[in-house]
Parts: sequence; C-alpha cells; structure tokens
Amino acid sequence: MENFDYVIVGAGSAGCVLANRLSEDPANRVLVLEAGGTDWNPYIHIPAGFIKTFHDPSVNWLYKMEPGPWTGGRSILAPRGKTLGGSSSINGNVYNRGQPMDFDTWAQMGNRGWGYADLLPYFRRLEKRIGEGDETYRGRDGALTVTDNEWRHPLCEAFIEGAVQMGIPRNKDYNGATQEGVSYTQRTIEKGRRMSAARAFLHPAMKRANLKVETHAHATSIVFDGRRAVGVRYHRGGANGVAHEVRAAREIVLSGGSFNSPQLLQLSGIGPLDLLKAHGIEVRQATAGVGENLRDHYAPRFVARVKNIDTINQRARGLRLAGEVANWVLRRQGILGLVPTLVYAFCRSEPDVPSSDLQITFTPASYREGVQGELEAEPGMTVASWQQRPDSRGHVRIRSNNPFEAPLIQPNYLAEASDRRVLLAGMKLARRLLASKPLEPYYDREDFPGPHVQSDDELLGAAKQRGTTTFHPAGTCRMGPANDRLAVVDDQLRVYGFEALRVVDASIMPTMLSANLNAATMAIADKASDLLRGRAGAEPLVLAG
Repeated sequence: MENFDYVIVGAGSAGCVLANRLSEDPANRVLVLEAGGTDWNPYIHIPAGFIKTFHDPSVNWLYKMEPGPWTGGRSILAPRGKTLGGSSSINGNVYNRGQPMDFDTWAQMGNRGWGYADLLPYFRRLEKRIGEGDETYRGRDGALTVTDNEWRHPLCEAFIEGAVQMGIPRNKDYNGATQEGVSYTQRTIEKGRRMSAARAFLHPAMKRANLKVETHAHATSIVFDGRRAVGVRYHRGGANGVAHEVRAAREIVLSGGSFNSPQLLQLSGIGPLDLLKAHGIEVRQATAGVGENLRDHYAPRFVARVKNIDTINQRARGLRLAGEVANWVLRRQGILGLVPTLVYAFCRSEPDVPSSDLQITFTPASYREGVQGELEAEPGMTVASWQQRPDSRGHVRIRSNNPFEAPLIQPNYLAEASDRRVLLAGMKLARRLLASKPLEPYYDREDFPGPHVQSDDELLGAAKQRGTTTFHPAGTCRMGPANDRLAVVDDQLRVYGFEALRVVDASIMPTMLSANLNAATMAIADKASDLLRGRAGAEPLVLAG
C-alpha cells in the first residue's frame, strides 16, 4: 500500500490545477487517480476534433440523462471527459468566466472569500491572455493560453452587425469589466492546438519526482478511520481489474466533477439516507445534499439554410476537407482549429433585468438534429440560446452499489416557469437575429423549428423536441454555510462532518454561473490549492465602482 500526502481523485480541469500547485512544494507527495487513460488521442489536440471525441468511449464517459417532461421523453447525451484533462480535453475550448454578480451571489449566500474580487486574482494567475484585455482583469503570465478567434467568416461578421443594429453593443472583452454585448469567442487554443488543463498544468508538473499520476484507476470508495478520510480504494483496468488501496497522510480531494464526485461520496456511505439504504450501502453519514442541486444550461437551436456563400458544412467534406487538413498540419489554421461556437452575444430577456440573463451563440455551420457531433450535408448556420442562471434543479444518484455503473442523472430541465419564460425570450431573439438585415443576402429559410412554429406553446414544443445540454453540469456537492440543509462542503471546501476530505470541482458551485464552467472550475481549484496548503492566498482586488 502506497502512502502520499495528498490523493486527488480525478485528473480533470480541477485535478490538473491542484496537482500542479500542490506538487510545487517538493515536500508534498501527490497522487492523482484518473479512471480514464492518457491524452494521446490526436483528436483531443485538434480543436475541431471535439466532433470525434463527442462519441468516443475511449475518452468520453458518454453518460445519458434521464428523460423529463420538458425533453419530450428523450434521453439526452451527457458527454464527460475520461482522460487526462477530463472534459477540458473534449470540450469546445471556449473561455468564459461569468459575471461578477455570479460570484458575489456565492459570497452573499454565506460563502466567505468567494466573491468576484476574491476569485479574480486566481483567474489572472492562471491565464496567459494573448490579445486585447484590461490588465485589471486579465493575466499575462499564467500557464493557460487564452486567445481570440482570428478566423473570420462573412456570416459571423453579418451576425455581429445584425446584433449591433438590434441594440446589442459590441464588447471587445466579455471576460473583462462587463460581459454584456456581442463579440467573437475567446478560446483555450495555442497555435492551433487545444490548451487543455492537462497540457497547461498536469504535463509540466509530471516532470516532478513528487507527483505520480495513475491512469485507468477507477476509484470505488473512500477509506475512513472514524471521521477522518485516510485512503481511497480503486481498481486498475476496470471492473475486472486489480483492486488497490492508497493512503493519504494529509487530505483526500475529490475532483471527479458534478457527476462522479457525488457518486463516489454516495458509494462511500455519504448521501441521502433513503438512497443509501435502498442500495444496501452502510450509512456513514446522512447528508441530504449529496447529488442534489444539479444545474445545467438547456439550449434549443435555430437552424437556417444558407445561400450565396459556403459554410463549414461544405468545407468539411471531400477534397475541401483534405485541403483544410493540410492547412492545419502546415499552418495550424483553418476549420480544424475552430471551436464549435464562433460568436457570443450576452443580452437581457427584459429591459429591466439588472444584467444579461441570456447567452446566444452563433456558428456558420449546422449539425444533424441540432447536436454538435455530426455536420449536415447542406450549408447552414445555427443560433442557440439559453438562460444563464436557471432555477430548475435536478439530481445525480447511484443506481446500485456497483461503482462501475453509470449514475442516474436527472437535470429536470425547464421545471421552473421562470426558466421557460427566459428561454422563450431567448428563442424569439435568436429567430430575430437570424432574420436580421445584414444576414439577409445569405438567409435562405428557417429549417428548424420552421416558420410554422410561432406561438409560445409551439416554441416550447420545439425546445422539447431538440433542446439539449450545453455540457455545463454544476452544483451537486454544493458549498454553503452549516445552516444550509443542502450544503455538502463549507467555504473551505471541506466535506461537512469529516476530516481530511474535500471536494474541488464544479460540483461545489452553489448556483449556476452565467458562463461555460471550465474557466471557473480551474479558478476554484487554484484557490483550493492555497486552502489545502494553509496559505493566505491571493489578496482580493479592489475594483473601482
């Protein structure tokens, strides 16, 4: 049985940052357990390779969500990374921090040290921003390269101009002073290659003698000595592999993400009482919030057929694709270096909303049935919209006491009327944007949901038919004060009721961010590394206004 100071379960976005920071001190012996394999797959490193990893079980857990009343009985695919870098190795590379009010809300809920001014120094410390940005908000010396999308297409330019004509201002940096407005997306791509958390943080740290990374190591339970977490049991090589146990002298950190961290806690006897009893698991502590409070963004997509110009659909076929491959190999340019979303617009569902609550995306491409995994043959363009801060809550629960069985995931999309109201506003805006004057020369017709869909009920029916996840699950090991019945961890990310056990990933988010979650997950991990090492941490920034 090996012994380390820290054992990190999961080599995703959070785990990679933690491994890097904790192993900076040569006195710390650090082990990372990753259920997936190494990140050698070439499609991981080609930005447009997400289309391939989207359905690849060698690097993707390929979870499925439970059907719900507002998903038309569909079981929606829930991709999660199963490799070094986790979901940062298979995601869309988009870099989006969120709004200051998101984090200030966490602090107002009783989570000390988690306001925007507290987290901004960590965003800056992580980041190597290449491009425009106010130094108050952006970092230049970090390991995570963040670049602008320099690829320009007339459809993108027309979409942006149409948004401006409709009153949505241009915003040069939505990760700066304000998020609201329209712009090209920022992305974690350097010289045409994906900048995953593994590439930025884990691989450089793996050169250190005090860091060990075990792949194909599936954690099955946490080992306790009374109320103290002392070890982790895991299998190497899957369910039929060899069982191992490792010990941690200081702390065990769960960084499996919003699906797997609550799953491991439940398998270890920490979770809702009835759930644990139903599956014959010895109850170590009844904690009602483990696996509850699941939030995710739900997005219907409008698709229009395009005329008078080519789109990514045509460029990704036949001889033109061969040319694009050569362009990427030789110059690291072209469509293989693109992210799935090229333009962002952040706007308000109603004029009196205090800040943007809608996120709109645009790309000059269309996908089969609106899913970002298979391009259509016909030229098309797509606009998606979603509510940034959904009120609907779902859950993640084990199906049995078998640690190799996928968890039950029920997002409960659109369960709250407020979510449906904001979503409708977003869908109507998406339709208006597609039909804007600057896009008129290229707009052929609306393909989905189609011009016959007009009423609110019909639009919600279309959302049921094709709406899907934006791959941003959060909140299932919620951070909160001791009087919060659903809180799983305190504001030091320590699991209530136990010693030497923390959760560090997107599952600790008390509320949903107005953003994709990769950037904030890494900032959470960076702050957590200071908490684990007992350091004072970064000094909060005092912002004007």
